[in-house]
Amino acid sequence: MRYIPNTPEDRKKMLADIGVDSVEELFADIPEQVRLKRELNLPEALSEPELVRYMEDLAGKNGDTGRYTCFLGGGCYDHYIPAVVPALLARSEFYTAYTPYQAEISQGTLAAIYEFQTMICELTGMDVANASMYDGATALAEAAAVATAVTGRHRVVVTRTVHPEYRQVLSTYLGPRGVDLVELPFADGVTITGNLDQYLDRQTAAVLVQQPNFFGCLEDVHSLGEAAHGAGALFIVCADPVSLGLLKPPGEYGADMVVGEGQSLGLPLNFGGPGFGYFAAREKFLRRIPGRVVGATTDVHGRRGFVLTLQAREQHIRREKASSNICSNQALCALAATIYLSAMGPAGLRRVAWLCAQKAAYASRRLAAVKGITVAFTAPFFKEFVLKSEYPVARVQEMLLRRGFVAGPDLGRFYPELSNHLLVAVTEKRTREEIDRLAEALEEVAG
Repeated sequence: MRYIPNTPEDRKKMLADIGVDSVEELFADIPEQVRLKRELNLPEALSEPELVRYMEDLAGKNGDTGRYTCFLGGGCYDHYIPAVVPALLARSEFYTAYTPYQAEISQGTLAAIYEFQTMICELTGMDVANASMYDGATALAEAAAVATAVTGRHRVVVTRTVHPEYRQVLSTYLGPRGVDLVELPFADGVTITGNLDQYLDRQTAAVLVQQPNFFGCLEDVHSLGEAAHGAGALFIVCADPVSLGLLKPPGEYGADMVVGEGQSLGLPLNFGGPGFGYFAAREKFLRRIPGRVVGATTDVHGRRGFVLTLQAREQHIRREKASSNICSNQALCALAATIYLSAMGPAGLRRVAWLCAQKAAYASRRLAAVKGITVAFTAPFFKEFVLKSEYPVARVQEMLLRRGFVAGPDLGRFYPELSNHLLVAVTEKRTREEIDRLAEALEEVAG
């Protein structure tokens, strides 16, 4: 939205309506000693074309996916966004809508949230979903908090293959609650499931796993779920929503709660945000779900309407009974996902997931053919995989960037034992030509 300043005539009329002759008279009650006696330290005013050009020059100093071929992953992905998503999202009815505190006059917003919840349930195989969370990390942490409240236990087990930053958020959430956070080790890119008994006991509230995990590998979720339930704990899955177009929904393999980051569903990268978190669960946990749940009903005339069914947070119930202090949702971002999923449909999402898997498989073979580069793990993967490099990864990234490619991160930043390992993500947007050119660029680096 462009800014249109007030003209001198506008200011004169406003002053006259107020009943003063000048701006100085308007501020006459402000003591002289605190007034600024000089001009503001600002550059000279620019005309609108000059200002637009200046801002474009500033923006041009940033890299973007229009200038670089993006193989970045690790939680944010360069998926294609259908034109219908930004077109509808920018409509003023949606773009300026505020959170529905007065639900009876927010029917459009509530209807959109209701559709979002329905789609998330269909995608995950769960019974209920909330109106969205801040992001995937907080959604996972909130699920862990719900598990401790439901079970009355104070131990949470999380696989070490869960996103490192998600695990940091878990620690931040659970530490002050007196909850012990235990990490399961991994080998060959996936969690070791042969000795789960030594990590799980009758104090374990939940087992948390990411599917696909941070390395892009597919976990043995059946074994993890059975071990969790065998110990009387809840099984919580953090799932990439795009992968659910191809993989079995977590509800079909025993998950009690399913959460995740929704950025892949119609939202751009935007320097890592904003995105949104989704949160779905079995119906028996409905009253424990943080945030809001929108429901459908009928009025006294039999007309269908939408309401805020549940808002179980500390503003509305006793604080000691509240599961969370989450009081809002990422409504506009969740709406983008609703439009995206509506436009794609089941077949479209399945096609996107299939393309991601197939192109990632081709890329892993093509890149592993480069001297000094190998695929680090043999476990099956979805759209991300890890490369092991004989060359310093920081140098590899720098030289690839010069050639127009971005890839990473260096996993040694999170896992000391994986120094000089590079995470590569391949979405449906990447072409065979781009993958081949990335391999050629790596060959130049190796040479």
